[in-house]
Amino acid sequence: MHARNYRYPHGLVAMAAAGMATIGGCNRGLSDIDRATNRLLAQRADTINAGPIAPVRETPDPRTLREKDQNSMEPGTENPAFDDLSFTPADEARDVAARLDSYSKRALGDGQDIRILTITDSFRLAQRSGREYLNAEEDYLLAAISLMIERHLWGPRFFNDTSATLSAEGDSGNFDHTLGIINSLRTTKRLPYGGQVEARWVWRATEQLRSSVTDQYRQSSEIILGGSIPLLRGAGSVAREDLIQAERNLIYAARAFEDFRRSFLVDIADDYFSLLQTRSQIANQERQIESLRRVNDETQAKVDAGRESRFRVAIVENDLLSGIAALASLREQYILQLDRFKVRLGLDPKEPIDIAPLDFELAEPDIDEYDAAALALEYRLDLQNQRDRVTDGRRAVANAQNNLLPDLDIAGDVAIPTDPFAREGGIAFDPDYTRYSAGLDLSLPLDRKIERLSLKRATVQLERQVRTYERARDDVVVSARSAVRQIDRSRFALTLAEQQVDLNRERVREQRLKSDLVDAQSIVDSENSLLRAENDRDRARTDLRNAILNFLLVTGQMRVAPTGEFQPLPGMMLETKAGDVLPVPEPDQIRPTPGAEGEKPAENPDLTPDAVERMEQERDGGRPEGEQPAPPDAPGAPRQEPEPAPGSDPESAPPGQDDPEQSR
Repeated sequence: MHARNYRYPHGLVAMAAAGMATIGGCNRGLSDIDRATNRLLAQRADTINAGPIAPVRETPDPRTLREKDQNSMEPGTENPAFDDLSFTPADEARDVAARLDSYSKRALGDGQDIRILTITDSFRLAQRSGREYLNAEEDYLLAAISLMIERHLWGPRFFNDTSATLSAEGDSGNFDHTLGIINSLRTTKRLPYGGQVEARWVWRATEQLRSSVTDQYRQSSEIILGGSIPLLRGAGSVAREDLIQAERNLIYAARAFEDFRRSFLVDIADDYFSLLQTRSQIANQERQIESLRRVNDETQAKVDAGRESRFRVAIVENDLLSGIAALASLREQYILQLDRFKVRLGLDPKEPIDIAPLDFELAEPDIDEYDAAALALEYRLDLQNQRDRVTDGRRAVANAQNNLLPDLDIAGDVAIPTDPFAREGGIAFDPDYTRYSAGLDLSLPLDRKIERLSLKRATVQLERQVRTYERARDDVVVSARSAVRQIDRSRFALTLAEQQVDLNRERVREQRLKSDLVDAQSIVDSENSLLRAENDRDRARTDLRNAILNFLLVTGQMRVAPTGEFQPLPGMMLETKAGDVLPVPEPDQIRPTPGAEGEKPAENPDLTPDAVERMEQERDGGRPEGEQPAPPDAPGAPRQEPEPAPGSDPESAPPGQDDPEQSR
């Protein structure tokens, strides 16, 4: 058997090395993909004037995302039988009040240093670790990835295909084996108005393995340039429909992401305001309980002295117990709201936190409802998406019409091979052996029923998209007008509620001054009315805050900083808030009216029925005819309240003293 000298052609070696380098590059990570994605998102964010809101993500090594049993066909299940479970009955005589108090202390750190979140901190955390925000961010990323895939399909694409075959031919039990290798290195490019072009370098080599003849090894190669272009069906912008739609989809995704950031900020603010409202209700309830306890002690003292019937104590105790139960419910509500708030921000539910008082109030807009609707029609990003999807529908109808045309394509190719008579052609291409071909393909539209049905479907879908846009446009107008009215209604409700609080405070104050003349039921009714007024005021304040933010959202004027904070518009003042809740003063804090001292008013000669009637008339703005105002120090004279300083809020007080939102 003769020794053989196998030849290793340089072209095959070079292409094999390039292929191995490509295989090795597949595992170098996704850092280049991350950089390209981030650049694309930044460009799209700048296109819609959204600022640097493009999410930046670094893809981890896919190998680190594997799990041990990820290929298991039967994942484990934890579902014990009933006899494997246990239940321990609780003692009905346990100190439930102490347990409820411990829950509140545990939620607020049990006296330890806890994390205090301001509303700005909450906005930042929501954008950094909120799961809803991260999901919206990933939707934006996926739209960018889809566009990058489509752009890559329209760019130059390189391929290298290698095939090796072993064939045998038998003759009287003897087989001649032939080894053949074909390598094709090619690049393709789609044309902007239909069709594509391709360039190929094809390398071929064959060799008879058992033959002793030295010239059985043959090698050749050629360069081929070809392409095809549609002239009717598939020609024009319809050829780039996938790319056009992907580009537009990323714009839609950028708008939707920015719109989500704005609505998400309003939702976080709503949760924050609700927490403040619940905490104010807790403070109001605690104030009422303390007041009822004092009334209960006073009524019990009257009963012990024989001045009141015993059932009067039961009236006060009944409302006192109801107030204690309501306080426990409010505390549980606050703990639950706080836990859900932590989950929404992406925090550990076991981490104790609390919220800081709101140190500002938003200015209310001075705008007509029709002007607000005009702003919403111009600025709303979601409405712009609906409007542009109508354009997509019109383009879909045009593309469906194009599919009804005949197929008329022109195609051709040119090949330049090496010398076909040379045993080893190498890469010495010989133009003398060039070959080419050109052709025209025509397919008449004899069967276009599916295409016609598709055109009908596209027309129906366009009509639906038009109606959807019109409905969205009308809804935007309605919501914008409603947002303006809601602000005015909330301000009106807050003004009335504040007046109710003042009236009920004065009512309670008068009853405390004349506690010996007022029965327990009247005092309890006044305390309940004051509590309802305070809660209505806090609810109206929350509604007003939400109404202002919702107005900015529905009119498309809400702006969110790249770090997640709320950005007030130019001319939108942020008013510092010092506190606006004036608690009912304790008895020792009230300056007694001259002549009202003494244990029993009936035994005080200065506090006669005429003096009491005169006090009530002066309180109501009247005075007996012919009588001059009594001196300030005269018995029965009304107490003179100091005039508030010009420009000051008569209900303002130091922070943390009067406002339930700051008292904690």
